[in-house]
Amino acid sequence: MSTTEAEAGSRDESERTTVTVVCTGHVYSAVGKHRFPYTFEGTTLRELLAELFAEYDIADLLIAETEADATAHGWAPAPEELPGTWRKNPESEQTRAYARVTVNGRFNEHYEGLDTELTEGDRVGLIYPFMFCC
Repeated sequence: MSTTEAEAGSRDESERTTVTVVCTGHVYSAVGKHRFPYTFEGTTLRELLAELFAEYDIADLLIAETEADATAHGWAPAPEELPGTWRKNPESEQTRAYARVTVNGRFNEHYEGLDTELTEGDRVGLIYPFMFCC
């Protein structure tokens, strides 16, 4: 088999990645597990979440459909010019207010959002804390 045929064959086979998923708060309540290994087809956070959301009904807990769902109400308005570099995920790829998705302890928007490449052994946090008021 030539190198080109071998490369084409390896591209046809689905790449599988195993990560550790850590759930907190409401996500933990919905999934029923705090920490577990998860193997999925692909290498991106988007592919991982697609499989997790198909298996566990948690997409509505984490992903905001609109900008309003991603915005916490009652926050002070942002100044005209923000200091430093600010990035956020595009609309429909943002997390709900107070919910977060992390890769190895860092928010996914500090990488490549949902297109963040995952490697074997990475830790993906699905965070939606319990919040109580007075």
